[in-house]
Amino acid sequence: MNKKTKMLWVLGLMAFLANGDNYAAASLLADIAGDLGLQLSTAALSVTSYMMAFGAFTLLFGPLSDRFGKANIINTAAMGTAVFSILGALSFNLPSLLLFRGMNGVFGAGIFPVTMALIGENFDDHHRQKALGMVMGLAFMGAASATTIGGAMAFLGSWRLVYLIYGIGELILAIFMLKLLERDKAKTDKLNLFSSYRIAFTNFRFMRLVSLLFLVGFTILGSFTYAGILLSESTNLNSLFIGLILSIFGIGTVVGGRVASGLRKQLGHGFLVYATLLGSLSFFLLASEAGLSVQILGFFGFGLSFIFLQSTIIATAQEKLPAMKGTAMSLAGFNMFLGGALGTFINGQIIDDYGVEQIFFNSALLIFVVGLLAAVFVARFEIRKKKTENHDDQDGRSIA
Repeated sequence: MNKKTKMLWVLGLMAFLANGDNYAAASLLADIAGDLGLQLSTAALSVTSYMMAFGAFTLLFGPLSDRFGKANIINTAAMGTAVFSILGALSFNLPSLLLFRGMNGVFGAGIFPVTMALIGENFDDHHRQKALGMVMGLAFMGAASATTIGGAMAFLGSWRLVYLIYGIGELILAIFMLKLLERDKAKTDKLNLFSSYRIAFTNFRFMRLVSLLFLVGFTILGSFTYAGILLSESTNLNSLFIGLILSIFGIGTVVGGRVASGLRKQLGHGFLVYATLLGSLSFFLLASEAGLSVQILGFFGFGLSFIFLQSTIIATAQEKLPAMKGTAMSLAGFNMFLGGALGTFINGQIIDDYGVEQIFFNSALLIFVVGLLAAVFVARFEIRKKKTENHDDQDGRSIA
């Protein structure tokens, strides 16, 4: 196994654990609410707390990673998220739950987006999306398999065991990462948050594309939190089997991460259009009452569509700010997780007023619009890029 492959696996496993201890809530909300004496929508505030903290602090960790090195930031964040995941298992009321999950989100902000930036610097344009897809696939496999682990622990014992187990796993891996992860060089001589973001904010096309990740987060992350509730109401299965079914989403993200780059080359500009149609259809299948087998297909398509959209948007965003990948991924993470936090909050109100199925019907329509916009923006970027490359080639031949 070469160094780059080893790096991908180490980062992917950390993302697997860090993402998992957040998304375990999809199968734990009912148990958390019951244990702490909370309403379901109130317990869901722990997810909102994590996502809001995560999104906000990505704005700090991106420039920090450009200044002090991405490996240093990832190592520090891995230790922090391990500690607060363990503390989350000790939550005794709503304020303590929100504090520990919020701090977990703070340190989580230094793992996933900065990892994406580190990968972007170590792989060229031809291999970047495949590398990103692999790590993102592992990350969201962690998210979905967490529902199985969470469901099993809630069924056999307590929701507290889930956060404890993930925290211990993160701590062990964080210790190994201190030796395994090679240090990278700083990209800037001094930390200047305002100048870093001024460059990004004045790049209209970059901001337009990254802003779509807010809607991706709102639609996909904001609905997945309630997927366990959807299954519970439609199937009457226990938490163990609900967790197993939700893991189909993670399998979809892993498969999607492996095939996204190849499919994109084959389908060209139509790739995101097909991904959009798949995502919209999958949400409709989830919201339908057509039976468990149909919903299982919906979860698999849900995972495929998500990783197709996310990896393409992120890979394109990195190309738009090639010298500032840390800052670029900070804004990408900020938008996606802020959208996820807002989506989780609003969907919490929808589930109280209209029922859980309405969340997935709404998402089916929204992802259709978001995906088509992404297809147009990415296609325009690729056309401009190709014209620039052809022009440079012609100039080179003229000079020669």
